[in-house]
Amino acid sequence: MSNVAVIGAQWGDEGKGKIIDWLANRAEVVVRFQGGNNAGHTIVVGDKTYKLSLLPSGVIQGKRSIIGNGVVVDPWSLLDEIGRVCAAGVAVTPDVLVLAENAVLVLPIHRELDAVREMSNTSKLGTTKRGIGPAYEDKVGRRAIRVVDLKDFDSLPAKVDRLLAHHNALRRGAGADEIDGDKLLAELKEVAPKILPYVGSSWRELDAARRAGKRVLFEGAQAVLLDIDHGTYPYVTSSNTVAGQAAAGAGIGPKQIGYVLGITKSYTTRVGEGPFPTEQVNATGEMLGSRGNEFGTVTGRKRRCGWFDSVLVRQTAITGGIDGIALTKLDVLDTFETIDVCVGYRLGDQVLDYLPADAVAQAKLTPVYETMEGWNCSTRGARSWADLPANAIKYVRRIEELIGAPVALLSTSPDRDDTIMVRDPFLG
Repeated sequence: MSNVAVIGAQWGDEGKGKIIDWLANRAEVVVRFQGGNNAGHTIVVGDKTYKLSLLPSGVIQGKRSIIGNGVVVDPWSLLDEIGRVCAAGVAVTPDVLVLAENAVLVLPIHRELDAVREMSNTSKLGTTKRGIGPAYEDKVGRRAIRVVDLKDFDSLPAKVDRLLAHHNALRRGAGADEIDGDKLLAELKEVAPKILPYVGSSWRELDAARRAGKRVLFEGAQAVLLDIDHGTYPYVTSSNTVAGQAAAGAGIGPKQIGYVLGITKSYTTRVGEGPFPTEQVNATGEMLGSRGNEFGTVTGRKRRCGWFDSVLVRQTAITGGIDGIALTKLDVLDTFETIDVCVGYRLGDQVLDYLPADAVAQAKLTPVYETMEGWNCSTRGARSWADLPANAIKYVRRIEELIGAPVALLSTSPDRDDTIMVRDPFLG
């Protein structure tokens, strides 16, 4: 059996929550390895809908769930999420959840700085204003407060002073009031006993799981096109979202990742600013958004919608290390007479088969489309290939050819059980 890493292969919101929940039924340990509460997963089980941001999807099934060291953790948001999930009838106890002791904390000062920057930028980045970017900045700057620091309040004041020496200088430059260090310490002292029962060692947990031969599911947030290195910079998140980050963000060796599953919508969406070559700012885009219920799990923002872009997904399959894809929301395309698929870009006199790294060039791209016949009947709830119309199967097969990766799973509704398994990722 192989461990499995799940990553988004577009700009996020591809339906990772459902697929991860479906795979968690076959796993024994589920690990979140990057991002923060700026990401959201929606899981539908029967008549219940769960919206998760920090909690690994395994908690819904009571699986051992780890928030890895690569995640930046807002402790107040985490406690709120635990409370909401428990109120829905799911027990989230220290027997279920482990919070890596070396994970960095997102503090109120990070949220404030994030909001100030987003409001003042002449070119909006479209952040969620959750403080994720500033928290990662402090991590790399070696001044962050980590989960483990809450265990020792004798040494915490000096660490807070070091952090505030940087932040107060920024605030003075912006004409803002300085941060009250005593108030921040009091807030940390109040929240510490509530999260410390969950604190443990991610790498030791996973080493024990490896020795015991347990199947591990590594859960990514956002998607490859939002990767800080490989995404549409600067309109990206503040962490690495590719499968390679699962190793560093959880505390394992790269050979333990196993199979990489890329989650891919049957069309394309994006939240926030940045390039989007196949965006349809027209009736087609509105229909995709309406049928797909395209609103962000975390922010509620309306998603931009467009046709499937095989150029982008072929590229993310390479940079993300994707072995196979889970193709989601096929049913959203049920009513279209014809369906366009982007197979290249025009840039001046050139035709490109990749996304250039230059943001100026990205803004000038014109998609080259291949038009396919729609199937004009319902695929919603299909659970086998036999349930799919011929043109839907042709569409799926053509996507496989264009992106150079096979379809391992096919999702036909938000419900957990409406999934066609072509290949079990845990079998490698």
